[in-house]
Amino acid sequence: MKVLKFGGSSVANSKNIKQVLSIIAKTSQHQKVVVVVSAFGKTTNNLLSGANNALQDIESAKEILDKIKELHFQVIDDLIIKKKKEVSENVEYLFSKLLSIYDGIFLLKELSNKTLAKISSFGERLSSYIIANAANENLDAIHKESRDLIITNDDYLNAQVNFEITNKKIDDFFNDNSHQITLLGGFISSNKINETTTLGRGGSDYSAAIYAAALNADELQIWTDVSGMFTANPREVKQAFAIPEISYEEAMELSHFGAKVLYPPTIQPSLRKEIPIRIKNTFEPENKGTLISKNPKNINEVKGISHIENISLITLEGGGMIGIPGFSKRLFETLSSAKINVVFITQASSEHSICVGIYENDAQKAKLLLDETFSIEINRKKIKPIIVENDLAIIAVVGESMKNYQGLSGQMFSALGKNNVNVRAIAQGSSEKNISAVINKSDAKKALNTLHEQFFEENIKQINLFVTGVGNVGERFLAQLNQQKKHLKKNLKLNIRVIGLSNSRKMVFDEKGIDLKNWKELLANGEPTSLEKFFNRTKQCNLRNSIFVDNTANQAVSEVYESYLRQSIGVVTCNKIACASQLENYKTLKAVSRKYNAPFLFETNVGAGLPIIDTLKNLINSGDSVHKIQAVLSGSLNFVFNNFDKNSTFHDVVLQAQKEGYTEPDPKIDLSGVDVARKILILARESGYDLELDDIAKNAFLPEESLNTANNDDFYGSLTKNEAHFQQIFAAANDKNCRLKYVAEFANGKANVGLQHIPADHPFYNLEGSDNIVLFFTDRYPENPLIIKGAGAGADVTASGIFADIIRTTK
Repeated sequence: MKVLKFGGSSVANSKNIKQVLSIIAKTSQHQKVVVVVSAFGKTTNNLLSGANNALQDIESAKEILDKIKELHFQVIDDLIIKKKKEVSENVEYLFSKLLSIYDGIFLLKELSNKTLAKISSFGERLSSYIIANAANENLDAIHKESRDLIITNDDYLNAQVNFEITNKKIDDFFNDNSHQITLLGGFISSNKINETTTLGRGGSDYSAAIYAAALNADELQIWTDVSGMFTANPREVKQAFAIPEISYEEAMELSHFGAKVLYPPTIQPSLRKEIPIRIKNTFEPENKGTLISKNPKNINEVKGISHIENISLITLEGGGMIGIPGFSKRLFETLSSAKINVVFITQASSEHSICVGIYENDAQKAKLLLDETFSIEINRKKIKPIIVENDLAIIAVVGESMKNYQGLSGQMFSALGKNNVNVRAIAQGSSEKNISAVINKSDAKKALNTLHEQFFEENIKQINLFVTGVGNVGERFLAQLNQQKKHLKKNLKLNIRVIGLSNSRKMVFDEKGIDLKNWKELLANGEPTSLEKFFNRTKQCNLRNSIFVDNTANQAVSEVYESYLRQSIGVVTCNKIACASQLENYKTLKAVSRKYNAPFLFETNVGAGLPIIDTLKNLINSGDSVHKIQAVLSGSLNFVFNNFDKNSTFHDVVLQAQKEGYTEPDPKIDLSGVDVARKILILARESGYDLELDDIAKNAFLPEESLNTANNDDFYGSLTKNEAHFQQIFAAANDKNCRLKYVAEFANGKANVGLQHIPADHPFYNLEGSDNIVLFFTDRYPENPLIIKGAGAGADVTASGIFADIIRTTK
């Protein structure tokens, strides 16, 4: 025999009930079946709403009742033919009784628990009767009132079952019942004098478990609208999946911590008899769902991650508690007497404090009662007044086999810490089936996704990008990312998504990931932006593994890096301004990055896509010391002087460099030497030297007129006007059989940049196109330097450098 329970969503309407009947028919082909049903979808809530309305307004109560009635008669019309008249008359009679009760509430202006129980029972009384008759159209089915079989005490709304009487009544009935299918209403019961009682929250599941245990069923099936118990709430964690098998204890833990598929008391009767429970999806009946049993197959040491929101922490603390017995007893007695449920407990071994988690709507009441209970100790300053913290959530990692694996709690808290999820309290039982942590409610979704990724997603790591700047570099970066998405997921186990995107005018956000095939259209139709708005939206998203990507050369953008880092949002940038700013700011950014465990990477600040900074870091971290650096660090200047000769004009070559994306938007930054000075400054700082930008000597080759221009038009005009000056520079080098290179040097703690004549035997002489070259002279490379050479400018290589930095953040 199997016991099948169908929830409210499964019997919400005629279409769903037809599906339920199909499942019942298939299951009952070779065995007897007991079917327990909930009220039709939302009927119980509507019945109670009508009752509350009846206290003041009987007409509004009647309107609600009419809507309930309409649904039930629609099901009768759709599904019942043989006994339609008889069923309709009986249902009409039940609704007339309901209306009489509403009238009584209105006249007496009173609504007791006894009346509430009686009213709420009508949902299951109606649904089980109608579905039983619908089943009888083609199947051998009988209806039986659960109130005749499940006997309880007199707690009308949360009744306790008398199992001795109940089990005998169930046994007696089914011994005489020859029908293949028995339909019963869940949730409802009665006391010893036949007054209606109800089994409280999750009562229909509980009813089904009571029948399964009493009948020693082969299996209890809970049919709902999801395909089992999931590794996490699928509404919050899109990657969550159904758990194939799980133990009773694990299921209870997950249910207690918010897994709403199952209510914890449901498991108790079945657990005592070791009856397997299977969670199934009414709308995907072929799906195997989740099997709950005594000895499940352990596929994963962590079985699920769950959470409870709207939690408050109540803390009792003070030096007067140490070594004095009775504080815990008084604390829990006070809460118990007020029927305040404690869902979390932790106490330090120092006995200085006790911390308990309760539901937020009980917090104020708890504080008043506990302040009164401990008023003497509080007045004598032995303990502090009760501390209440609100807007919290409990997140729990559950798995019976966790005790056999070392380091799981370390993985849990490390993953949370890396994503700036602050843990307020921790609890773990000696059985090690559950590790619970109290966190801010606003961090719950991020924490769930972070832990699910840590324990379940085959090491696939999700990276969430917030990108500003979609010019040459930004556009190429998005194209490269779109092109490589499948490769990254398959080979590097990375799922990189762009969540936010902005330019100087508009921004667009999509927490599911922006479609990179039509990002231009989406951005064009986005909302107005500002640096503050973009930061606030990024912070509000509160996603794990978040990275802010700056593809601009804008100073204002560089000034918001610290704000992102303090939120544990990494920063990847090709913008050199921040790292070349005041030394104090540079050091602050590096320190904040370390403190908040937020990556701050800027490989493209020097050499675009070349691994210059990364190589330098590896040298320093491995114990080497840099003594001297010689470099050609401007791809734009190298391009300019490689293409400038007596047959060309300086103006035209610079304009070509800008059009091909080698220069900054303002080419004067490159040609004035400021850009190169920033780069050698960054290398010196990364080598461990404290320098400011003003410390770097700049040997300018531009005329004063060009340096003093205020815009690009004037700048290019000055280049044309001073063509003879540039031709003279070229001729001076050419006469010596030398080439012009703009060189950056650092030695003995000092740095300089300037145009130099490079002879044919120098490593810089044959540097072509827009290539960069860096020579590191160190302890390990004193005579023959470590040389890095390659393309050092251009949108594609810069974009690839940003891409590489984002991948580095995952290491």
